[in-house]
Amino acid sequence: MSTRSSHNKPKAMSPSKRVVEDNPSSNTSTLFHPRNRHQGKYDFEQLIEADKSTLNDSLASFIYTNIGGEISIHFSDPKAVKALNRALLRLQYGVSEWDIPEDYLCPPVPGRADYIHHLADLLIANNHGKSPKKSRVQVLDIGTGANGIYPLIGASSYQWQFVASDINPDSIANVDHILKNNPTLSTMIQTRLQIDRKAFFKNIIRDDEWFDLSMCNPPFHDSAAEAQKGTQRKWNNLGMSQQRDKLNFGGQDTELWCDGGELTFIQNMIKESQVFASRCFWFTSLVSKASHLPEIKVALKQANVQQSKIIDMQQGQKQSRLVAWSFLNPIQQAAWAKMRW
Repeated sequence: MSTRSSHNKPKAMSPSKRVVEDNPSSNTSTLFHPRNRHQGKYDFEQLIEADKSTLNDSLASFIYTNIGGEISIHFSDPKAVKALNRALLRLQYGVSEWDIPEDYLCPPVPGRADYIHHLADLLIANNHGKSPKKSRVQVLDIGTGANGIYPLIGASSYQWQFVASDINPDSIANVDHILKNNPTLSTMIQTRLQIDRKAFFKNIIRDDEWFDLSMCNPPFHDSAAEAQKGTQRKWNNLGMSQQRDKLNFGGQDTELWCDGGELTFIQNMIKESQVFASRCFWFTSLVSKASHLPEIKVALKQANVQQSKIIDMQQGQKQSRLVAWSFLNPIQQAAWAKMRW
């Protein structure tokens, strides 16, 4: 399987055959990272072609023409959303086979790719403006989920080596199945089950391992009830005001909520990262809620990090950011880059 052909820019389509990114109400002026392959509107002709080998629920079966004369899908239909993201992975990243169990989180691929590209920028900034040698970059994905989306995009885009961890054995089993059907990518990705629900790096980072990056997309809500409220808000935003039990992107309990929610999750991650201070260059996490940033900065100060950054990201109408921190001083950072990259 070749991943190089996925770098080709999709063909332009006439306005009547294109549709906006992720949110059907968003406009074409996204603020994706410059290296993100998902600029502008979806090319449904290419996506349908990429997904045509799917026997059931192919992307073509969910296509319709909206009142504006544009080809689209119903973003409230979880099967349609999954088909779209499967087609994006095939077309842009050479992922030939990808599936997730029903009711598991189906991530929007374009936004997830942005996180990967911003991580690449962190490494470039510490390597004299150049990308590190491809196969030497080691990345830990904490809570990879059943979709394994970050390792798949990162391995295809940059040929980084990934360890994908999760506390759910069913999620790990599904990622293993995906990798079995994508042998080229499987050489760059390995999975590990986290046996301690309260641990992040313990049990995963081995004594002889060093990681250039760690990454995480934390559970957002602090309880199942809050997750359900978020579900209803999302349905309302999609024009489906009636009560629904499932998110259009799916999600298991461990993917959607944890005690204390996102803030407590990240605070605990920062605290544990101190134990592995010399084993990872950049620790990072997404932060969905900007109001959490002041307390996160306090946690970083209490952990005595040497350097931290808040990096803003925006995809269409959605705003997010990631926090990155390092315990290495400038001399140690320079030595790390010289030795590893």
